[in-house]
Amino acid sequence: MNSSIVVIPARMASTRLPGKPLSLIDGVPMIVQVWRRAMEAEVGPVVVAAAEAEIVAAVEAAGGVAVLTDPAHPSGSDRIFEALKRADPEGKADIVVNVQGDLPTIDPAVIRAALRPLADSAVDIATLAAEIRVEEERTNPNVVKAVVAWAGDSGIGRALYFTRATAPYGAGPHFHHIGLYAYRRPALARFVGLPPSPLEQREKLEQLRALEAGMRIDVVAVDTVPLGVDTPEDLARARAIIEGQR
Repeated sequence: MNSSIVVIPARMASTRLPGKPLSLIDGVPMIVQVWRRAMEAEVGPVVVAAAEAEIVAAVEAAGGVAVLTDPAHPSGSDRIFEALKRADPEGKADIVVNVQGDLPTIDPAVIRAALRPLADSAVDIATLAAEIRVEEERTNPNVVKAVVAWAGDSGIGRALYFTRATAPYGAGPHFHHIGLYAYRRPALARFVGLPPSPLEQREKLEQLRALEAGMRIDVVAVDTVPLGVDTPEDLARARAIIEGQR
């Protein structure tokens, strides 16, 4: 039976919202709110992969587990792989769920949904997407689109491509990619060992490295895109959501 671990990468060096992991939401740091949502998903132990000691201290003060990682890592994937090796050196977890550290309002059910495609042993990586409902998002390059071959009405399909462009062409739905991933452990190890690929560099989308290397990514359709906190306005929205749930 597969066992899973959730790893949450976090770093202080955000250009639009410096120090955002420690921004307070309902009196606790944002990274602690994300850790709580991941714990509520109940898919396995949760570890925060921190780039700075103050993040480790905040998580540990809340009763969580955090690992201090090399601050020079080029991506969150590299950061979670280092944390995984240190937190689980015996390799007990064979599925690694990467939850971004700026999703304090994420529904724990969405985290659990990411594991569904890995029931198929042919799938290397699983991720999420939601149908675009706001017309302007179809042409917004900051909204990454997942081009998916959906398997009937299962809500799961195979990723064919990810792009900042509007794709596919023609009438029909478009899907907003959600950057939450569940990796088979060997797939994560292979992925971080690959050099950046041409399409990855062109689109500035790390997941294209996996597709170009022939790895299989399957996608689960979910209802809504979780709120990612990147700006002071996003932070205000997250505070309103969480404080409104009290």
